[in-house]
Amino acid sequence: MPTMPKHQEDHIHGSKHSLINRFQDYLGEFVYGGIDGSVTTFAVVAGAAGAQLDSKVVIILGFANLIADGFAMSVGSYLSTKSEKENYNKHKAVEYWEVDNLPDKERAEVREIYEAKGFEGELLEQVVDVITEDRHRWVDVMMKEELEMMEESKSPLAMGGVTFLSFQLFGLIPLLAYVVDYFGNIDSDLFVISSTLTALTFALIGGLKAIVTQTKILRSILETLFLGGAAATLAYFVGDVLEKAFV
Repeated sequence: MPTMPKHQEDHIHGSKHSLINRFQDYLGEFVYGGIDGSVTTFAVVAGAAGAQLDSKVVIILGFANLIADGFAMSVGSYLSTKSEKENYNKHKAVEYWEVDNLPDKERAEVREIYEAKGFEGELLEQVVDVITEDRHRWVDVMMKEELEMMEESKSPLAMGGVTFLSFQLFGLIPLLAYVVDYFGNIDSDLFVISSTLTALTFALIGGLKAIVTQTKILRSILETLFLGGAAATLAYFVGDVLEKAFV
């Protein structure tokens, strides 16, 4: 059986590795968008249940939250990532100007940086020469070593899109029972069904969060369940108190 050439295997392996890295880059935003979507929507459902509102009202309030809060979060994510990229580019432009106009000062700074790392004598001078012989390499070193800044590789538009998609996907789950009941009656308690589905969603998100934060999965799941449950409990009792106060 013919074998695949090594350069093709390397290319395929590199493509898979790049795809995995790209997925991991946006996984964090996907997780936190999902947390906000499920928690805030379920809080709306819990508050409406506490106030004993009609299912139609729950659906209206829930979808209003999904669209408005989801859009607001995605805009915030977009602007935050865009600001980071703009801030990096602004400082990078300054470093290019300093390299072009103050080369002796910048060269001395490179020497100080690598001297602090333990380089000395002829080896230190060789390192300085190699770095400063290329303008772009020189600026990259100054950005990382002097300013301790790394270029943001994520797309602001993609970050906003991932946040919005995740918010809608996970935020819809607490509303599913009410939507299904609207089109076809469900005999069981809708809030109990919604609570169960949302708890499972919290557990899933907690597991994904553990991957992002590199923490223990069980701890992350329990933490997400506790925080989501606390928000829902607070919303439920607020709805119950207001319903008794105004009705």
